[in-house]
Amino acid sequence: MLTRNYSGHILECGTDEAGRGCLAGPVTAAAVILPEHFNNSILNDSKQLSETKRIQLKPIIEMDSICFGVSHIDQNDIDSLNILNASILAMHKAIERLKPSPQFILVDGNRFKPFKDISHETIIKGDAKFMSIAAASVLAKTYRDLYMDKIHDEFPMYNWKKNKGYPTKEHREAIRKYGITKYHRRSFKLLPEQLKFDF
Repeated sequence: MLTRNYSGHILECGTDEAGRGCLAGPVTAAAVILPEHFNNSILNDSKQLSETKRIQLKPIIEMDSICFGVSHIDQNDIDSLNILNASILAMHKAIERLKPSPQFILVDGNRFKPFKDISHETIIKGDAKFMSIAAASVLAKTYRDLYMDKIHDEFPMYNWKKNKGYPTKEHREAIRKYGITKYHRRSFKLLPEQLKFDF
């Protein structure tokens, strides 16, 4: 059972990201402020939901939330900032899009940098505990998946429509065969044997 509120503030936002462990594409974050009486029996941590349920929830969250924001940070910024800083930047940019601004920020995970002068709390596995973080996790995942579906058409041989850029066996085989694209994260270990050299 997800908890509705942590801080007691009406404008409490939840924020979460998707795509941290991917080899290609952006890291995507969402931030959501839900109304006091929001209720949805399907809503859960996006990883616990089928793709069909996430797609079903996306317009409900967008319509019923007080406000929401989504932000993509691309592979070039991930390479220059590192994935943790890029994830936090994505969350900051998603929160920036909220109108009205939140009075309190609930963050999934255990790492965050203060945003303006708004108090925050990090919650490990927060997407399975709080409604607003669960809603943010659904939006982050669905928006990122749509982005990967779109760039799949440019480079269909990597099958991003299916693996969404995650390090699946198929994705790694395609990197071995075709090399990398402009969407791959060069700072990541793209192939298991990448750090072994033959002398």
